[in-house]
Amino acid sequence: MALGEGLDQSRTDWDRLDSMRDEDIDLSDIPEITPEMWKHAVLVEPDTTQQVTLRVKRSVLEYFKAGGKGYQTRMNQVLESYVRAQRTK
Repeated sequence: MALGEGLDQSRTDWDRLDSMRDEDIDLSDIPEITPEMWKHAVLVEPDTTQQVTLRVKRSVLEYFKAGGKGYQTRMNQVLESYVRAQRTK
């Protein structure tokens, strides 16, 4: 599968879900959240982004754009992964 292929294709029947009442949702296979589970929970604040101007090779930009909508987010994810790898050295 190519990068971004199928991202815009949802197989979810959104009309059916929108028409469902909360009581109609089957929760039998979802475990109840216990106080023990919350004991180890960690609040993670979302990291803000900052707009920048960045020069990249045309081939790099074309590759990410070929994946469709969200290419800037994917580029940021690659950069974040690189930063994490460098910090663990």
